[in-house]
Amino acid sequence: MRFFPVALLSGLLVLSGCSDSSSEKASSAPAVKPEVNVMALHPTSVAITALLPGRTAASLIAEVRPQVGGIIRKRNFQEGGSVKEGDILYEIDPATFQATYDSQVAALQKAEGAVPSAQAKVDRYKGLSQRDAVSQQDLDDAQSLLTQANADVASAKAALDAARINLEYTKIRAPIGGRVGASTVTVGALVTAGQTTTLTTIRQIDPINVDVTQSSTNLLKLRRSIEDGRLKTSGANVSVHLTLEDGSSYKQVGRIEFLDAAVEETTGSVTVRAEFPNPDQLLLPGVYVRATIQEGIRDNSFLVPQRAVSRNTKGEATAKFVGGDGKVEERIVSVERSMGNSWLVSQGIKDGERVVVEGSQRVKAGQDVIATDVIVNDATGEIEETSQSSLDTPVNQTADAAAGGVKLATKD
Repeated sequence: MRFFPVALLSGLLVLSGCSDSSSEKASSAPAVKPEVNVMALHPTSVAITALLPGRTAASLIAEVRPQVGGIIRKRNFQEGGSVKEGDILYEIDPATFQATYDSQVAALQKAEGAVPSAQAKVDRYKGLSQRDAVSQQDLDDAQSLLTQANADVASAKAALDAARINLEYTKIRAPIGGRVGASTVTVGALVTAGQTTTLTTIRQIDPINVDVTQSSTNLLKLRRSIEDGRLKTSGANVSVHLTLEDGSSYKQVGRIEFLDAAVEETTGSVTVRAEFPNPDQLLLPGVYVRATIQEGIRDNSFLVPQRAVSRNTKGEATAKFVGGDGKVEERIVSVERSMGNSWLVSQGIKDGERVVVEGSQRVKAGQDVIATDVIVNDATGEIEETSQSSLDTPVNQTADAAAGGVKLATKD
């Protein structure tokens, strides 16, 4: 029992030595670097687009009305079908107009029959007047009768033309080609010239118009960007793409037709009209669509994935980059607008810099990291593939590796 304190003290010394040895080994072990995924950024020319709501409208609309009165004898079209310009839509009973036309034909023949006699009398009186066989007054009277006979012929021709036109109006023709609507009258109905009620309506939907509205504020920003040289327009025929009500894309590409000359006072917007081919007549008037209008091209801009950008307490957009020494750098970036699942940034980024797209929450500024290059799909905003090489060494050892291995996948 006398040796127990000595044994206990020896055990404590041994344990203390082991603990010190373990602490020294733990302090000498290298710290584990956090891993992050990065994407190299390169300047590119970005098409600036605007997504605007709108509705389709027929390019031409014709309201069909009768130009003469009468009884509808026949209807020659299928409601809701297609008609061509000049097709006969309705036929009005032509009996009265045919009789008028025949009467005018006879009147013209009568007037033309009086001309030869008057002309022969004038010729005869001219010869006799040279021998003083007739007076000058008789010659003047003969010439007056000839002039009146010619005028009667002209008047009869005009009356015949009017009768022919009215007779032709008994066949109501399509003024334009397109889709014809429902008929408001049936066979046997009485119609009158210049009536307010339309017989039917024809709409031309190939091509078809799309009317969208753009705020006057956005138009002002657009024009200032063009004047400052920050935006290059792509010409007068700016391309337009449509998204239909079910979310699908319309395969035909349209072009801008005109920009309204006035701003709507109640809404502060301007109407923009685009024209689209519609050969399959898929688009009908009145359909709600969304139009993506290409406003111009911005050069030397960067597309930064939205997942790589966050906001600080001041509301400023920030992103983390892996610098040339392998350390994390946090920087404020100037975000202008969203482009798909990316932000458009025109300032604050240099060619080849690598932005952290995954793992930014696990690291802080000044920290050493292991950076792995990835590709981000702009259509989904998700990482599409990861390269096999990890960059444990500083990224500036080879400029080609930092600039050439990463591309931004964009949707067609």
